[in-house]
Amino acid sequence: MSDFAPSNDPALRVAVIIGSARVGGAGLSVAEWFTGHVGHRPDIDLDVVDVAGLNLPVSMPGRDGLPAPAPGTQAALADVSPRLAAAEAFVVVTPEYNHSFPASLKNLIDWHYTQWQAKPIGFVSYGGLSGGLRAVEQLRQVFAELHAMTVRDSVSLHGPWSGLGEDGRPLDPAVCESAAKNMVDQLLWWGRALRTARAEHPYGL
Repeated sequence: MSDFAPSNDPALRVAVIIGSARVGGAGLSVAEWFTGHVGHRPDIDLDVVDVAGLNLPVSMPGRDGLPAPAPGTQAALADVSPRLAAAEAFVVVTPEYNHSFPASLKNLIDWHYTQWQAKPIGFVSYGGLSGGLRAVEQLRQVFAELHAMTVRDSVSLHGPWSGLGEDGRPLDPAVCESAAKNMVDQLLWWGRALRTARAEHPYGL
């Protein structure tokens, strides 16, 4: 894919979401590789959100907002919700567990709604033979329901426990780095376009 045209627009605010809370999992290493590879770009401003550090229970208030979330939950939401709202695009780092994505990631998604709307989402997935692609396909359906736009290209790491070195970087970086560039280029195009669209015509249902 050729480079997208340069832009004088402000850097796009991108939240990188580490979707797995599994102790000793590869999510942090994969996210560190990704942010280390693309974080130098002047056209993006990264904010890393790790679900493992959030205190969001699976029990949620009813449609009328009652009962109110516990103080610990309110504190967690006060930290993460404004960060998701401020983001203009997202990159979701997800493993594949049992042909799907982690419950911890779905819980973060379900605690929010308007924060995802009319924004683009890219994926960095990892897993066994599938490289996490089955998790990504299911996430595309979830985010479509939330009025988000998922970009076509994604980054897929097959067997990260054997394909990543001790420094968390892919042992064969060429393909992964090319995929990351293509995905981020698409994310930027959609992010800029939707930024303009939201400013001119606020998204509403």
